[in-house]
Amino acid sequence: MNAQNEPAQAPDLLYSEAEDDLRSAVRSLLADRADAPTVIAGIESDTPYDLRLWESLAAGIGAAGLLVPEKLGGQGATHREAAVVLEELGRSVAPAPYLTSAVVATEILLALDTQDGPVGELLGDLATGRKVAVLALPFATSATDAASTMTGTLDRTVTGVAEAAAADVLLVPTAEGLYVVGTATEGVHVEPLVPLDLTRPLAAVTLEGAAGTLLAPAERSAAAVARGLMTGAGLLASEQLGLAEWCLTETVRHTRERHQFNRPVGSFQSLKHRMAQLWLEVVSARAAARNAADALAAGSPDAPLAVAVAQAYCSGVAVHAAEECVQLHGGIGMTWEHPAHLYLKRAKADSIAYGTAGRHREAVAELVELPAP
Repeated sequence: MNAQNEPAQAPDLLYSEAEDDLRSAVRSLLADRADAPTVIAGIESDTPYDLRLWESLAAGIGAAGLLVPEKLGGQGATHREAAVVLEELGRSVAPAPYLTSAVVATEILLALDTQDGPVGELLGDLATGRKVAVLALPFATSATDAASTMTGTLDRTVTGVAEAAAADVLLVPTAEGLYVVGTATEGVHVEPLVPLDLTRPLAAVTLEGAAGTLLAPAERSAAAVARGLMTGAGLLASEQLGLAEWCLTETVRHTRERHQFNRPVGSFQSLKHRMAQLWLEVVSARAAARNAADALAAGSPDAPLAVAVAQAYCSGVAVHAAEECVQLHGGIGMTWEHPAHLYLKRAKADSIAYGTAGRHREAVAELVELPAP
C-alpha cells in the first residue's frame, strides 16, 4: 500500500499524563488567584487584569510559551497543551490575555516562516510573558476574512479589538503587510468600550501617524493571519468546553443541595432530563474540541475541517450550558454575586468570536463539498 492510500491516523482525544499535570498546575493557580469573588471584584473596579496572575501563568508555569520553540525561549509544546490551559481558563472565566496573545498572535508570528530579527525577538518576549501582543482586528473576524483585512495603511481605527487594553504591542495588517506597533508609541490610542463580557474587555484602537515595523509582505502576512485566526477558533472550542463543564458541574452540585418539598430539586425528573441532555452535549463538545486541538498539533490537512466542526458545535453548547446554569440556580442565578452571569456573558461573547457558528457551518459545507442551505 502506498502512502497516498494509507488511512488517516485516528485522532487522540485522551489527555496525556503531562497534560493532566499541566491542568493541575493551572487549576491550582486559578483557584488561588482567580476565584469567583476575585474576578467579580476585578470587573467592578474596572481593572479586570491581575498582573501577578498573568506573570505566574505566563512565566511561572510557562503557559505563554507553549507554542514557541525552545530555541526562542518557549516550551516547544503543542496545541494540545495550549488547549488544556484554555479549558481551565474557561472553567474559571479568568481575565487573562492568553487566547489573544499566547495563541493567536503567537501563531501568526510562527506562521511567518521566519524566526530572525523582530519576529524572533517578539516571539521570545511573548513566550516569557514579558510582552502581550494582540491582533488589531475585531474579535469577530474569522479566518476566511483574513485576505480582506490586508488593506489600507497603518493609519486606521479598529473597533472591537479584544484585550487591547492589556497589550504591549499590536499586530496590524495593512496593504503593505503585517506591522508590529507598540501601544506606548506616539499616535496609538486605545479607548475602552463597554463589552457584554467584562472579563474580556474590548477596545477601539486608533493609529494616527504611529511608527511600526514591517514584519512580512502582504501575501505572506495574509496566510499567517488566516492561520492565527483558525488556530484561535480551534482552541476557543477548548475554552468553551471548560466553561460548559463548570456550568454543568456547578448546576448538578446546586440541585443536589437545594431542597423543595423536602427533596433535592435535582431529584425531580424534568430537571434530571435537562441535566442528562446537557451532559451528552458536553461530552460531544469535549470530543470536538479535543479533535480540533489534536489536528492543529499534528499539522493535519483536516485541521480546517476539525476547527470548523468544533466551533460550529461548541459555541452552542457553551451558551446552552450557561443558560441552564442561570435558570436551574433559580433566584440566586440571577444575582451579580453569583458567578453564573460571568459564564453566560463569556459564552455569548465567545459565540461570535473568530466567526459565528453559522459561518463555521458554511465552512464545513464548503470543505466537504456539500451545498450549504
